Amino acid sequence: MSKKILGGREKVKVAVVQAAPVFMDKQKTIEKACKLIKEAGRNKAELIAFSEAFIPVYPAYYTVGYETPSQEWRDYMISLQDNSVVIPSEDTEILGKAAKEAGAYVVMGCNELDDRQGSCTVYNTLLFIGKDGGVLGRHRKLKPTFTERIYWGQGDASDIKVFDTDIGRIGGLVCWENHMTLVRAAMIHRGEEFHIAVWPGNWKGGETKLLQADTSPGGALCNLQSLIRVHAFEAGAFVLSACGYLTPEDFPQRWHHIRDGNHINYDWALGGSSIVNPAGRYLAEPNFEKDAILYAECHANQIKAVKAVFDSLGHYSRWDVAQLRVRREDWNPEIPLKEASHMEVDLPAGEIKRISEEFEISEEKLESLIEELRKSRTL
Repeated sequence: MSKKILGGREKVKVAVVQAAPVFMDKQKTIEKACKLIKEAGRNKAELIAFSEAFIPVYPAYYTVGYETPSQEWRDYMISLQDNSVVIPSEDTEILGKAAKEAGAYVVMGCNELDDRQGSCTVYNTLLFIGKDGGVLGRHRKLKPTFTERIYWGQGDASDIKVFDTDIGRIGGLVCWENHMTLVRAAMIHRGEEFHIAVWPGNWKGGETKLLQADTSPGGALCNLQSLIRVHAFEAGAFVLSACGYLTPEDFPQRWHHIRDGNHINYDWALGGSSIVNPAGRYLAEPNFEKDAILYAECHANQIKAVKAVFDSLGHYSRWDVAQLRVRREDWNPEIPLKEASHMEVDLPAGEIKRISEEFEISEEKLESLIEELRKSRTL
């Protein structure tokens, strides 16, 4: 069997959509997204990425706190829930139809309302949709940044995943998750060939405000620009970097009081999207135009050429010196007592072997001891 890079394709055309949502209006934002998906599909893109929390907006532009007027806060938070996406739902079906018509995989940044009955928690989510229109899966941001924690819950270990498709292996992380070194390493070690990195804009540290627009050439002061190039090389993958955009005209009348108030900071939502090859070079340089779609052709041989020199999953690794341990299962808040007792003493085969070697005890003896513990804890 031959090894397939990019699903055996010589090249894959990809697209990054840089557009403004209709502020806090899920229906109109989805309608806009579908039009853009179909446009990219007509231009032969087979992988299409949108920015962080595109549906219905990146909520943390609104910098709420204890001094925020209570009615203003309630209206905003309730609207965020009402305009968030449940996965799966009619919303995902609409997006799926557009993806199917386009013949493309779509990675959509969205606010996701928890599908657990009784929960109203919102997550910062990447929704992965297949060419057939079905939901491939989701990735919830593991650690919301700073005041983002007002709006979003945290993902868990089940959200670290890469999807194996006919155009290659697709994964993604949200904003400063890309700076979580061990999480980024976990994505690399799952064999990404396309990494989707999504952001709310392009920023720098400001003198009067913590975040301000980065208007330097190419937006190069923003840490995301250097990060995506480094990740592309370390992973030997193509990076689709999708940045948010928002202007005063994108606020419906209902939200003009938010737009014109004292608790909003979105001047740095000015784009900066790009596409990077595995050598860390721009295939599409940072773009700062509203409603732009960036395209690039990604060649399998570029992955092969880079990994011939630096392969972090092969010849340029030292797993005997440093290893990464990654939890895979999700966190379930309700576990039957007997099941919980079993979990406390169950170990995967790899861990049994490691303990056996470290403490010089046979695997058979170790498994026997574990079985005794299991029986004693279930009495």
